This record gives sequence, C-alpha cells and structure tokens, in this order.
Amino acid sequence: MIQTSQGRLQDRRPLSIIDIGSNSIRLVIYEGIARSPTVLFNEKMLAGLGRGIVSTGRLDPEAVRRAIEEFRRFRALSDQAGADQLHVIATAAAREAENGKDFIHRAEDILGAQIRVLTGREEAHYSALGVISAFHTPDGIAGDLGGGSLELVDVAGDTIGDGITLPLGGLRLQDMARGSTAEAAKIAQRELKRAALLAGGEGRTFYSVGGTWRNLARLHMNQIGYPLNVMHHYELPVDGSEEFLRQVASGEISKMAGIEGVSKSRRALLPYGATVMRQIIAAMKPGRIVISALGVREGYLYSLLKEEDRRRDPLLSAAEELAVLRARSVTHARELAAWTGEAFEAFGLEETEEDARYRQAACLLADIGWRAHPEYRGTQSLNIIAHASFIGVDHPGRAFIGLTNLFRHQGIYEDAASPTMRTLAGPHYVERARILGALLRVVYLFSASMPGLMPRLKWRAGEDGKLSLVVPREHAGLMGERPDGRMAQLAKVLGRPMEIVVGE
Repeated sequence: MIQTSQGRLQDRRPLSIIDIGSNSIRLVIYEGIARSPTVLFNEKMLAGLGRGIVSTGRLDPEAVRRAIEEFRRFRALSDQAGADQLHVIATAAAREAENGKDFIHRAEDILGAQIRVLTGREEAHYSALGVISAFHTPDGIAGDLGGGSLELVDVAGDTIGDGITLPLGGLRLQDMARGSTAEAAKIAQRELKRAALLAGGEGRTFYSVGGTWRNLARLHMNQIGYPLNVMHHYELPVDGSEEFLRQVASGEISKMAGIEGVSKSRRALLPYGATVMRQIIAAMKPGRIVISALGVREGYLYSLLKEEDRRRDPLLSAAEELAVLRARSVTHARELAAWTGEAFEAFGLEETEEDARYRQAACLLADIGWRAHPEYRGTQSLNIIAHASFIGVDHPGRAFIGLTNLFRHQGIYEDAASPTMRTLAGPHYVERARILGALLRVVYLFSASMPGLMPRLKWRAGEDGKLSLVVPREHAGLMGERPDGRMAQLAKVLGRPMEIVVGE
C-alpha cells in the first residue's frame, strides 16, 4: 500500500488542468480544489500553436505535431500523480484557426477528456476570476496577455465588470507587425482605443497576467537588483519604468543587464509585451502596475470552489494549511491569531484591515520552524515565508510576517533583523513586527505551544497607565523570571509600564 506523506493535506484529491494557449501549453496538477491552490506538479511546453496564424489562418503544423505528442505524456503524468479529475481548456489560437476543431478532436482522443474551447468573453471572465482569487479585494483592470489575444476586464472586489478581447497577444502582434516594434506600437494604440473600460481604470491598479509580462517583470527585477525573487504582487513602477519599457520595446534587449535571467525561448516576445504595456499605461493612467502569478487556469479552478470557500481569505487559508502541516498545534495558532488581536486593542494600537490580516497570518505561521535547530528557527521561518507561494499578500506584508517570526525566535533587537526584509517592510511594518514578535516571546513561555491556556490570559489597565497581563491563579506556577524578563522587553518596545500578575 502506498502511504501518502504527512507533507500533504489528507483531505485533498489531486486535480489536473491542461491549458492550451497560443504560445504555451501547460499541465498543472494541484493538490486539490482549495482557496489557496498548491501545485503538486507543473510541466509546460512552448509549442507556438498560434505562430503564423495571421497569414495562414491555421495552427502551425510543426507545433501541432509536437503538441499532440506531448499530450500523451501530459495524460500519463496526470495519471501517475493520482489526479482523479482532468480539465482541459483552450484559448485564442484553438478557437480561431481553420484547423482548430480538428486539432481539438485529436487532442481529446489522446487525453480522454473533453476540451473546453473558451470564447473571448469566457477567457476574460476566467482571467478576472484568477485575479479575484489571487488578491484580497482587488480593484482595477485585469489584463491577461497571451500568445494570441489580450483580455481586459474590470475587477472590483468579487465583482466582474466590462471586458474585451483584443488581438494583441505576443505572437499575433509580432505577425501583424511583421517583426516591427514601431508598427506594433501603432497597432496596439489603435486596438486599445476600442477598450473604453480603460478610462475607468485611471488611478487604480492594473493587474498584469501572463508569461510575457511576468518575464518582463523578471527582467526589471534583475535590472534593479530587487531583493525578493517572488513574482506575485511585484510592482512595476508606473513613473519609474518608462525608460526600461522603451528600451525593451525597441528590441534592444540582448545586452540589457539581467537578460540572462529570462529564458531564451521567452525573449523574442518581450518587446511586444513592453509595447502593449506602454500603450496601456498611456490609455489607462493606472496608479499601480501589479504582477499576478495567477490567471485563466487558476480562475477556472476558483470557479470550481463552493461559494463559502470562495469567501475565505487566500492568505489566511494558506497560512492555516501550513500550520496544519508544520506547527505543533494548529489550534494554538488560531488562538494566537485571536488573542493578539485583543492584545493590540489593549495596547491602543489601531490596525487597518491589511494590518490585521498580516498579524493573523504571522500568528498562524509562528510555529512552523519548531523542528529546526534552536539557533536557526527564526531564519528558517523567515526564508519559508519570504519564498512561499502565498497569494493575497503584498511584498511589504510578506516581509512583516517573516520579520515577526524572526523576532519571535531570535529576539527583537535591530541586529536580528534581515536588512533585506527590513527595507521591504518599511518603518511601519518593522515596528509592528517588533511589537508582535515581543508579544509572542511572552505568551509562548506560558502556553508551551499548546492550546487551551491563552484565551484565559487577560489584559487589565491600571489607573497609573500600567498594563497588566492577568494569569489565572490556578496557573500561577507558570510565572517566573523568564516571563518577567520578556514582559520587560515588550514594555520597552511599547514605551509603557507593564507587568504580569495573578488574577483573583
């Protein structure tokens, strides 16, 4: 009998999605249907099905041959991983080519599954769902740039507004412009005039979806020496990237610093991605440009969720799952998330919605490094958090969560902080991480990382401004020199007198 590793969540059944795009074809096997999806296996091929479709009206014959052969392997990989569902979706090239239906029928025979060829409207819809699934209360325009088309759709919270599909995918634009980036700019400008919804995006966020734009962002990261190599929620500066986008759009990329970090197979389409991005900035005037690692495929997966699961917070869902897998007690982690909220209220610390979400996530993840050597629990936790495939969190928030765990294990002093994470977090989150870290250092000495006690620890404000942590009399044996010392550190960070007392 094959035993599933404890590194896997036991209530999940693997599910596969094959995404047949105009440029790439990808198989992704997910651990299961979940609010924050986890990838078990990921395989792709850059087939280029849509190459030349503008002039021939047909899928590229060599690309078709290669894709058909690869589908046999994708089906076998899905079976090998134990996926009990296989969903297949296809986008622009397959729906528009003269020989698209024949290709789809051949693929269905090999895969043993029906292929859903998305209309332009459906593609825009699932792109929007991908952004909704990836960000906490998104507000702006989602733009999914594939090989054959560009989908633009207005997203506000969980509401999907107007959308449009334009023939501006990288491969198609390259063909339409006959390799001229100057001509590509004219085509993009003309086509984007049809996207009236862009006017409603002024000052809001543009969510960039698709491999070409992710690789464009990766090149920008490499150019500026960005310290965190996490693509999701990376922000491309609106005002500070014009020269960068102009240089890429000109096609002068072979000698650009950091180009070696972009695969050679992806480089040819970067100028067209940069060209479209420049025209979108001019037409929309966004306040921010944010990269999304999730798109049509994850939007389709999100559509399979129950309504109650869609409403769950993606970051907190992922943090809780990691606590289930790595913490000593997930119940203790949940208690910590609730109890620290009460503590911050007692401290007089106001929290925005994002502040509260990030604090709760930090608490859910506060014990994931307990199996490491004591000297490295903080740095191991920080590294896991910094590089985890979390969604629903920006980079400053990710840095705050990581720093909180570093301070919780290694102390709250400045020399314990990672300079990289400190810079990303910014002054507000560094200070909040230090307070929360100091608070965790106090309470863990009472709870011994086990649930049940923490909800009974209460805060009491005295007339002299002193704040007391009240321990139930039956648990007075937990008091001692170490907790008092940790409380003194917390008092110093907060700048107010504090003590630990026994309740009546």
